[in-house]
Amino acid sequence: MPNQAELEAIYKNRFRDQIEYRKRVWATLCSSFWSRLIPEQASVLDLGSGYGEFINQIHCAHKWAMDLNPSSPRYLDSSVVFLQQDCSDPWQIPDESLDVIFSSNFFEHLPTKVALSRTFSEARRCLRNDGLLIAMGPNIRYLPGEYWDFWDHYLPLTDKSLAEGLRAGGFDIDKQIPRFLPYTMSQTPSLPSWLIALYLHTPLLWPLFGRQFLVIARKPGGSA
Repeated sequence: MPNQAELEAIYKNRFRDQIEYRKRVWATLCSSFWSRLIPEQASVLDLGSGYGEFINQIHCAHKWAMDLNPSSPRYLDSSVVFLQQDCSDPWQIPDESLDVIFSSNFFEHLPTKVALSRTFSEARRCLRNDGLLIAMGPNIRYLPGEYWDFWDHYLPLTDKSLAEGLRAGGFDIDKQIPRFLPYTMSQTPSLPSWLIALYLHTPLLWPLFGRQFLVIARKPGGSA
């Protein structure tokens, strides 16, 4: 797994020419889709927050972000509480204090499934009963070769394997979509915001172009 300096270099090289475009894309994703799932009064953690494209854009009451990249805090709004740490270590977040944990294109970067399982355990501890873990990521079922084109991809995941791991970690699965968004913004042409919004509002297109899964898991109400 890359150290902090390597992470900083990888993401700087990968995204340095796309920061403004990614902000526009995430503004559309949040307004057209994620805002339907995340109440404005919610406490939300962006797990593997990167440059904060999601957590800066989503409207909610309390914002947390977690990442190992030392550059991440420079891009976060002042309203975001940042935790620079390995997500498989204990989180400096109180028990049952979060309503939503959101993670996009992150779990595939963890070194082992043991690390992912420990991450699920911390997520379950920090979520309130009926809190959501929302995970999006590349589905290796539809990307058997391209999946490995990124230096920092370690875990091969599908919607099914992730859902099974979450169930083993004590979560229920609310929604499991094998094909949701197209694969990557780092190697594709820029798209206008209206076209992205149209895609999000047209689920019939998702099986044609989607190669990232969407899995929404819930911490069962009344559980310890």
